Amino acid sequence: MKKKWVSFVGVILLILLITACSSGKESDSPNQTVSNGESDSSKEVKLTFFNTSAEVNSVFESLFKKYHELNPEVTIELIPTPIGGAQLEKFQSLLASGNPATIANLDAGTILQYKDKFLNLDSEKSKYEGLTKPGAVEGALLDGQFLGVPWTAQGYGLLYNKRVVEEAIGGTFDPKSIQTRDDLEAVFKKVEAAGKSPVMIHGADWSLGAHYLGLTYSLQSNNVDDNRKFVEDLEKGTASLADNAAFNGLMDTFDLLKKYNARSKDPLVADYNKDSADFAKGETAFYFMGDWTWAVIGTLEGRDQEFGIVPVPISNNPDDYGNTQVAYSEPKLFAIDNSGSTEAQQAAAKAFIEWVVTSDEGQEAIVGQMGLALPYKDVKVKGTNILSDAVNQYVDEGKVLNISVINYLPQDYWAKTGASMQKYLVDVIDRKGLIDEVQAYWGTQAGK
Repeated sequence: MKKKWVSFVGVILLILLITACSSGKESDSPNQTVSNGESDSSKEVKLTFFNTSAEVNSVFESLFKKYHELNPEVTIELIPTPIGGAQLEKFQSLLASGNPATIANLDAGTILQYKDKFLNLDSEKSKYEGLTKPGAVEGALLDGQFLGVPWTAQGYGLLYNKRVVEEAIGGTFDPKSIQTRDDLEAVFKKVEAAGKSPVMIHGADWSLGAHYLGLTYSLQSNNVDDNRKFVEDLEKGTASLADNAAFNGLMDTFDLLKKYNARSKDPLVADYNKDSADFAKGETAFYFMGDWTWAVIGTLEGRDQEFGIVPVPISNNPDDYGNTQVAYSEPKLFAIDNSGSTEAQQAAAKAFIEWVVTSDEGQEAIVGQMGLALPYKDVKVKGTNILSDAVNQYVDEGKVLNISVINYLPQDYWAKTGASMQKYLVDVIDRKGLIDEVQAYWGTQAGK
């Protein structure tokens, strides 16, 4: 009897030992939490990356492969989105399915909309304040929280073709010589006298509604909270565009651009590639657009070689806010999921993001291959985007217009008000009609 009891105990111990070994193997799963957030080479971690910068999907995939070579325990899988496709809908479906991406490259406004789904990165904030240029982290804050790491920056205003302008004025052009509306018109007149079109207005609703009219909401103050208050007052009907100095100054300048517009005979064609190419090849001296158009210009054969940017002046007082500042923002941020990711995945995501923006490989991909500007102090890679370099001169001098209020605006603001701007561009409505339509739009947002 004793022998049978001993045998029985032995069997039980063997079963427990096998169970313990099995449990140990299961703990090596990809979603295993690593204690203290530290990477353990024996623990594999799989991350997914949702990318709304669809035009550079292949560049990101190459980065993921390189990072895996350096960190074999981390595998990153791309969740691509099509260019111009239903990106937000796809992001929403991932959330609804309970399978969100670990890292998402999103517009700041989308991150704000789903802020409860993302990891608060305040513990990383001071580190990135040390790595980035002044104002970069502040511009990325959403409701005061650091929810996304800035990785690219863009600026816009009046691009200029240096050859065309200098041939017209008969000498070297100093962009800082344009600080008022009258300064701008004086150059326009010389360009016209030289037989060239002074300026190109791209007639798409996004350019007119978001980029041009959208300046109204940023020109009220250099403080984003003041600008948000102005938008709230528009919604409540307690603020009026009719007596707003920034809006009227901006529209007075738009009237000047309309007068000298290279597309005045057919202003709503809005062929982005043609507009950009005609500017790059010297058909017009100035172009209301952003540094992102280098994706078209940079590849053109027979284009001019030197370009720059000047702010859009809104008055004849050079001291007025906006006259010497270029519109600037971090349009895309890297955010980390906090609704379905493990601590190990979050720690690995933080490490990958920091590597992307600080390593030679990451900077080469963003600056060299994507042609984008990094809002970081120590960028070792020389970019090929001449327009980004021009914007960065203003950034380095602190001459930027804080347009981060757009992160808090409704998703359809640019399309709705852009349609009104298109009517104004072709003289279907006058200034009063534009004001009525824009204010009516904001009135519909009250209480939403």
